[in-house]
Amino acid sequence: DMIMSEDTRVALKTRAVITSGIRRFLDEKGFLEMETPVLHTVAGGAEAKPFETFHNALDRELTLRIATELHLKRLVVGGFDRVYELGRVFRNEGLSTRHNPEFTSVEIYQAYADYDDMMTLTENLIESLAVVACGGTSVEYQGNTIELGAPWRRVSMHELVADACGGVDFQQFGGEQVDAAREAAVAAGVPRKSVDGVESVGEVVNVVFEELCEQKLIQPTFVIDYPKEVSPLAKPHRSIAGLTERFE
Repeated sequence: DMIMSEDTRVALKTRAVITSGIRRFLDEKGFLEMETPVLHTVAGGAEAKPFETFHNALDRELTLRIATELHLKRLVVGGFDRVYELGRVFRNEGLSTRHNPEFTSVEIYQAYADYDDMMTLTENLIESLAVVACGGTSVEYQGNTIELGAPWRRVSMHELVADACGGVDFQQFGGEQVDAAREAAVAAGVPRKSVDGVESVGEVVNVVFEELCEQKLIQPTFVIDYPKEVSPLAKPHRSIAGLTERFE
C-alpha cells in the first residue's frame, strides 16, 4: 500500500511531524517527557479492560497499561512540576473506525495550574501542530472549513443544553426534581429510553448534551463546567455549586 499510495505515505509523514511537534512544543514550555512502566500490577487511570500477561521471573500476573495517568501524577507529587508522556496504551476492547486496542496517547500534567491554563495550553498546542502539519490553521474536513487558530470557543454544558431545550435551564431543578428534568429532556427531543433510569439531574444534563448538542459542535469548542454527578474525580467549581472545573 505504501508503494502504490501517495496518500498513505503522506499520512505517515504527517503523523511523524505531529508527534515530533508535540514534543517540541511541550519541551519549549518547560515540560519534561517521562517514560513510565508499561507493565502494571493493577490497571488504573481509566475505565477499560486490560490485556493480561504473566511475568515468569517474578511469578506474577501483570497487565499492559490502559493509561499513563497514575505514574505521571506520582511524578508531580514527587516534585516535577511539568511532565508529559507520549506513548502507547493498550485496551482489550472493541475494534472500529474510532477504536483500536493499541494506540498512542499524550497525557500532560502541570502543577499550580487550573483548567483555564490547560485549555490555553491545549488550543495553543493544536494551533502550532496545524501550522507545522498543514501549513496554516484552516483545514477542510467533510465539507467544512475548520479554524484551529486560538482562542477557541468556551461554553458551559448547561448553556449548550439550555439552547437545545428552548431556554430550559436545568440548574433550576433541585436534586429531588429528577422526574421534572427527565420530562424536560423528553420534551426537547431526547428519546425517553435514554433518560429512563437516570438517577440525577446532572446525568440527565449529560444525556441531553450527548443526544442533542455534541454532534452539532463543528468548530473547536471547549465544553466546560460539567455536572459533578458525571465528574467524580474533577475539582469542584470554585463558584457554582453542583458543577466541576472540567473541560472536554
